Amino acid sequence: MNNQEQTQDNTFTIVNDEGKEVKCEILFTYEDEKTKKNYIAYTDNTTDEDGNTKVYASIFNPNEENPVLLPIETEEEWKLIEGILNSLSQPEENKETAE
Repeated sequence: MNNQEQTQDNTFTIVNDEGKEVKCEILFTYEDEKTKKNYIAYTDNTTDEDGNTKVYASIFNPNEENPVLLPIETEEEWKLIEGILNSLSQPEENKETAE
């Protein structure tokens, strides 16, 4: 998934392992002050066998013209991304009552 092309509508195209182009939607990007890394969460809008939308996350360098998506390798980084995804997936009314 190294070849990608980003557009202005929060989507980008990657070339998957089979050599096919796949359009992905950016869910969020995040720069962590602790790790000094930039993370991207995205989806290709496909679903798993349970009907859940598949979401992927990677490390990237936003200053590169064509950033390479690198794997997230630590449990701590995965927990960080999962926490952000969970907060984004809560309906607004639940966020207000939880605070």
